[in-house]
Amino acid sequence: MKGMFALGMMSRRGLMALALAGTAVFAGAPASFAAPKTAITIGMAIEPTGLDPTVAAPVAIGQVTWQNIFEGLTTIDKDGKVQPQLAESWEISEDGKTYTFKLRQGVTFHNGVPFDSSVAKFSIDRARGNDSVNPQKRYFASIEAVETPDASTLVLKLSEPAGSLLYWLGWPASSMVEPKSAADNKTTPIGTGPFKFVSWAKGSKVDLAKNADYWNKSVSVKLESAAFRFIGDPQAQAAALRAGDVDAFPEFGAPELVKSFEGDKRLATVIGNTELKVVAGMNNSRKPFDDKRVRQALMMAVDRATVVEGAWSGYGTPIGSHYTPNDRGYKDLTGVYPYDPEKAKALLAEAGYANGLTFTIKAPQMAYAQRTSQVLQAMLAEVGVTMNIETTEFPAKWVADVLKAADYDMTIVAHAEPMDIDIYARDPYYFNYKNPAFNEVLKAIEATADPAEQERLYGEAQEILANDVPALFLFVMPKLGIWDAKVKGLWENEPIPSNVLTEVHWEE
Repeated sequence: MKGMFALGMMSRRGLMALALAGTAVFAGAPASFAAPKTAITIGMAIEPTGLDPTVAAPVAIGQVTWQNIFEGLTTIDKDGKVQPQLAESWEISEDGKTYTFKLRQGVTFHNGVPFDSSVAKFSIDRARGNDSVNPQKRYFASIEAVETPDASTLVLKLSEPAGSLLYWLGWPASSMVEPKSAADNKTTPIGTGPFKFVSWAKGSKVDLAKNADYWNKSVSVKLESAAFRFIGDPQAQAAALRAGDVDAFPEFGAPELVKSFEGDKRLATVIGNTELKVVAGMNNSRKPFDDKRVRQALMMAVDRATVVEGAWSGYGTPIGSHYTPNDRGYKDLTGVYPYDPEKAKALLAEAGYANGLTFTIKAPQMAYAQRTSQVLQAMLAEVGVTMNIETTEFPAKWVADVLKAADYDMTIVAHAEPMDIDIYARDPYYFNYKNPAFNEVLKAIEATADPAEQERLYGEAQEILANDVPALFLFVMPKLGIWDAKVKGLWENEPIPSNVLTEVHWEE
């Protein structure tokens, strides 16, 4: 009663003031409970040369389109595992040479054309054909025939078992494309994914919009639109993040600037792994690198932690083989030949180089390669090895001299392809490394489709490389993600180069 009495004694002016104040409170309330944003701007350092990942290799293409516009029979999830996608299930024959896929029904491309077995056959035949320019064409080489018993069944007949086929079919290069629009996908991509292509302002950005007719109703796509904005200069990337001109840079280009974001509560820094394996390859057919003891000694002369600090501001994961923590069956083999300069000197002496040796490293002009070379140069000098650094223009000069001609002593490059441990079995390839036992392990991997057996065999392959040291295995470059702290659902790690938007949303 006391409260009611007090209110009753108020003046008319007081009541009016109270009423207006209440109006202000309620008028302001929606701002506290505003609907979450449904648009996002993603920053990228490199603009793609086109938008069709099935006809060109640059990873930037897939970073815009894969799982956003284009999808495959299978897909690779954020843990690097194979999952069904446009194929909902499959059966593999006992001899491993016939794959029968049951395709999803009710899937349409963004132009309204239905997805069925005839479209899947077109996509695979286009990738494996004589005129194919598919960047992963070699992975389709084992497919002898593609059959379509009915609209929802696809059968692949192989000439030999390919146990990694389901994994390869999940790559951007294996995306399903609609026959009539395929030729124009470079500029106006048409896929089955959760986002449709809207426009491409060359030199600036690519705009996407939510696909309201997306087939996968189990996925709740929160974003209504997304833009990929291209900013090459690291300082400009940092400025755009601070100004809010971009909401996220999933791969920030300057590790030395990462600490400058400390204390900025609006932005989150997320450090993950990529597939970028930085290795110093050696010409295994050229002296002194044809002696395994020399290669092993050089590995023991390298303190990987110091390399990571000097090359990439402490961001990165040391590796002991050509494999990353993202990859199935990964083993940490950095302890096989750990940093031990005294043992390195002794092994060099045993190999006949007690008085040291001299060679040249052909180092691309990229920052990580130059910095790593300088750190290696100082470390190797500590064990009596003189390494001269020759800066080599990348990609043209490096591809001509190293990759094609194998005219080099040592080089350094970041290998970007996921699960590409098989490069050490290629003949010819620039390492000039030959080990029949390693090749047999890789054949055994393809001979089985059992994931557990494959992981065991991948472990064996890693161990062989860690012991043979055909390259100095240094570190995995990090995925330096900086984005608005309210943005959720971006991948922390990158088992395959991508910017998957399906689960991205703004925190309410």
